[in-house]
Amino acid sequence: MRKAAERRAGAAPLSPGGRSPSPGTLWVVATPIGNLHDCSPRAVETLRRVATVLAEDTRQVRKLLSHFGISTPTKALYEHNEEHLVPSLVARLLAGEELALVSDAGTPLLSDPGFRLVRGCRKAGVPVLTVPGPSAVAAALTVSGLPPIPFTFLGFLPPRAGARQRLLTSVRTLPHTLVIFVSPHRLGDELAACAGALGGDRPAALCSELTKLHERCRQGTLAELAVWAEHGEARGEHTLVIGPGAVAVEADVGREDARRALEAALAKGLVLAGARREAASALGISRRRLFELLAADR
Repeated sequence: MRKAAERRAGAAPLSPGGRSPSPGTLWVVATPIGNLHDCSPRAVETLRRVATVLAEDTRQVRKLLSHFGISTPTKALYEHNEEHLVPSLVARLLAGEELALVSDAGTPLLSDPGFRLVRGCRKAGVPVLTVPGPSAVAAALTVSGLPPIPFTFLGFLPPRAGARQRLLTSVRTLPHTLVIFVSPHRLGDELAACAGALGGDRPAALCSELTKLHERCRQGTLAELAVWAEHGEARGEHTLVIGPGAVAVEADVGREDARRALEAALAKGLVLAGARREAASALGISRRRLFELLAADR
């Protein structure tokens, strides 16, 4: 009991001989994405015995801890304070404390804070161990009916239309399934942006309320889902799975096509590097292939 109290209070007694204690461990713990029964016994045990649970939203994690009768203290770790907190958290771990990092739901770091802390621990020689479990990315892939591998996870799309368009354009020719977290209040805009940038005829699945009572998976083309979103109810969290597009046949693009595309991009006032990127994207070819075509035109 005394050792448990010391650990919970952050005490770090010296090891035999007066040496500094061995570093504690940062536990990266996956938590349920909806159904609390998905929390593993090992996750519950870990959250119960660490000194502090780090979470983006402490109110959310307290609901989980309360459900399992866990009284471990919590501390907020979010985008705007993570870099500032890393040194003190690493110091606590080096002193022998055990800490757990969780996200609001699912597997930490995937569109959630924590990367800086894990990187800081690795640099300092602090052990980082995983307690794996639920992930909306994996869950959506497995029920979507679309090719699960290879896939590219984009997280949340940028809220600004220009940045969102640039990101989607950059992955348009990837022969991968794409997985995107979609914000309920931007559902219509983001589905329309995906249809416009990636092709309205691409197959997709919009997974909502995964593991919850009203779990659903709406399938269709991106264009069909975008039309539905204009009138549908955008409740709950959404994970969008987009099937791979047709692989660009680069041989169909000739030197004259490359030259015209570059001239059109330069006419917009873009610098050469930016014009090359836009020309390659417009043609659906790699920049390397564009260079080859332009070089052959000299």
